[in-house]
Amino acid sequence: MLAETLAAIRPADARAIAEARAYQDRLTKPRGSLGALEEIAVRLAGAAGVSPPPMPEPAALAIFAADHGVHARGVTPWPQEVTVQMVANFLAGGAVANAFAAQAGVSVTVVDVGVAADLPEAPDLVNRKIAYGTADLSEGPAMSVDQAVRALEAGIGVARDLVASGARCLITGDMGIANTTASAALIAVFAGCDPAEVTGRGTGIDDETYERKVGIVRAALRTNGLSGALATPSDALRALAAVGGFEHAAIAGFILGGAAARVPVILDGVIAGAAALVAAALDPAAIDHCVAGHRSAEPGHAAALAHLGLRPLVDLELRLGEGTGGLLAHPVVCAAVRVMHDVATFDSAGVTEKTM
Repeated sequence: MLAETLAAIRPADARAIAEARAYQDRLTKPRGSLGALEEIAVRLAGAAGVSPPPMPEPAALAIFAADHGVHARGVTPWPQEVTVQMVANFLAGGAVANAFAAQAGVSVTVVDVGVAADLPEAPDLVNRKIAYGTADLSEGPAMSVDQAVRALEAGIGVARDLVASGARCLITGDMGIANTTASAALIAVFAGCDPAEVTGRGTGIDDETYERKVGIVRAALRTNGLSGALATPSDALRALAAVGGFEHAAIAGFILGGAAARVPVILDGVIAGAAALVAAALDPAAIDHCVAGHRSAEPGHAAALAHLGLRPLVDLELRLGEGTGGLLAHPVVCAAVRVMHDVATFDSAGVTEKTM
């Protein structure tokens, strides 16, 4: 499934991009007056291969949930059981992501790719469990390469299913206590950054815990021999397996699946940013189909976005995850495309253009 998906991904269509830019300049507004919204509409035209691009609705949020063996190293004050408790909260409709999704008219699907407990069946829960959490990334690989591929394919499968059911925009979500530690390790490797530059305070930690967290990220890179550049997709898979989480791998697959279907993917925060780096290492063209929903308060997110060449749509100092930033960005993305569909041109409206 992974090979088939990678083979289906196409880069942004240059002709559609040129047509979209030219059309933007004929709309009844000063050229460039909608700023980043114009670039988003052009980007989605390139991704879809047609101008104007299809409206990115209905949208579907997938929250990928998993646990992390590195939790045992004391990188967060939150107990691991919060992961399974928050999954129950999502399914009951009581999380911030649920509130934002309801506001935006977005469906919510929760995917268990590695929660350290057996979850009861529920209508909006998809069971794609690879294992009961990863191993401790600071002592060796967090997962095997085979497990990483299975998690990638789990994300691809969810993307395919949501698109088949009518979704025309995908939004990434995540849940996993201690997953910002794995995110920092992934960003350090894939973006070539020092761990201290990309390790943040996650759900809120004191100075002592923060220093321990940075040290554990350094230990993970050293133990797993991740000091050099990633020259091939095989290197990328090995790095993902070494220091990633099951949700990171699944989100990377989700991005690849959306790109293969030419459906835009709105990225959430630092976990999605780390996953997008993995997707880009497997196929750079996948990022042509992504929109950065927001910039997280986590320092690693800015580094990931810079490496990917993505501009975040909103910056509200969020650091919750769950898909909340992506959900807030979705109406903005829709508005950008709506302009291409509904706004008159100077010719059709009989409006005189400026002469110089």
